Amino acid sequence: MKSGARALGVAESYRAETSQFAGAVVRASRVTDGFVFSTATVGGSDATETVCAMVDRLDREDIRCLLVAGIAPAWFNILDLQQIHGHTDLPVVSVTFESSPGLEGAIREAFDNPDVVQDRLATYRTQPERRPVTVNDETVYVRSVGLNDSAAADVVRAFTPEGGRPEPLRVARLAARGLVEMA
Repeated sequence: MKSGARALGVAESYRAETSQFAGAVVRASRVTDGFVFSTATVGGSDATETVCAMVDRLDREDIRCLLVAGIAPAWFNILDLQQIHGHTDLPVVSVTFESSPGLEGAIREAFDNPDVVQDRLATYRTQPERRPVTVNDETVYVRSVGLNDSAAADVVRAFTPEGGRPEPLRVARLAARGLVEMA
């Protein structure tokens, strides 16, 4: 990947009822090139729209890929990767950092309202399967829309200079945590 290629990484951090979302535009050469911020409701269903609005506000044609930290930010505010891809026309890669049996059981336990559970499960079940990807001797788990598995793995590796966390997600996570600490 060319050193000037840019990815937008989106991560979140929350305390109380509002989740702070941060987006970091990072070049493959590891240079941070811009930020965008927003909020979503903890336990809500607005994370997908939040990510789409962040990309819209940036209004940058030089971003080649969108990386999101996980698929269930803000306490199971499930991201619809296909909807994000359709809205932004960017390849979308969700990266998680731990092995898990999936979120179905956790979603069922987290909500008392059966309609909310079914809504979340319906969105969750339509997402692509997670695939393990080895990056710098670590394993991350990747879902992607708009890229095949091999290309998604290449993007994750290209934006991960060390460890297992892609630089756009690492920087976005730091920014989101900083926002929460300010609140």
